[in-house]
Amino acid sequence: MEKEKLLPKIGRYPFTAEPFHCDFSNQLFLGHLGNAMLNAADFHSNDRSYGMNYLNTINKTWVLSRLAIEVNDMPRAYDKLFIETWVDGAMRYFTSRNFKVVGEDGNVFGYGRSIWAMIDTVSRQPVDILAIHDGLIAEYIDKDYPCPIRKASRVPIIPEDTTFARSIDTYYNDVDVNGHINSVKYIEHVLDLWPLEWYKEFRLKRFEIAYVAESHQGDKLNLRTQETEGNEKERNFNILITKEGKENEKEVEVVRCNVNFVKD
Repeated sequence: MEKEKLLPKIGRYPFTAEPFHCDFSNQLFLGHLGNAMLNAADFHSNDRSYGMNYLNTINKTWVLSRLAIEVNDMPRAYDKLFIETWVDGAMRYFTSRNFKVVGEDGNVFGYGRSIWAMIDTVSRQPVDILAIHDGLIAEYIDKDYPCPIRKASRVPIIPEDTTFARSIDTYYNDVDVNGHINSVKYIEHVLDLWPLEWYKEFRLKRFEIAYVAESHQGDKLNLRTQETEGNEKERNFNILITKEGKENEKEVEVVRCNVNFVKD
């Protein structure tokens, strides 16, 4: 692709906070905001010829490895919003992508940071991102556009220090186009660990998730919690999700999360 035909490095996509995607307080569920971010990433990469539309023709796909979302406020029902997204780094097996969530009036709701891998859909093994269209993705890297939240990381958890919370069975509606449990479903399952009354007192400030392994329909997910240091104004939790597959299979870690709540 000739450089003069390149699109802008930063994509900007419109969304609406639909009322049935909002919670009891009339604010958009974080899971739906996460879905919008992933849709923006898909639009951005497809428009620039290294997205799923092209990758699926060569038995490749993108998989989300890490995601961090940090918000100061949430869109409310019927709000129009824009999600800006851009790639700020690309290596052989991983690429980092950022997000900015902006209202019609320019108010910044929050930001996101993510890490993605590209895999072969047959072998499920990582493939060289820079080999796609002779490294075209490198032409779209923007390291200068600010994303003022800390990067997504692998959450440190000591399994022996966690407390069992619940088990969840997985079904048809949990599975995404890649054939494994949808990335956002894990977010929803984790946020369901706290009751409605909790959300009347605390506001979700930051959600960070690291995907360690795939799980599939039929797997049972086990959720364990670990509260870290906090105070009256701020509470912080680590979450460990493991899966149980067929009978007598060893329990395997699939997801680690860190959830930060604050009182305004």
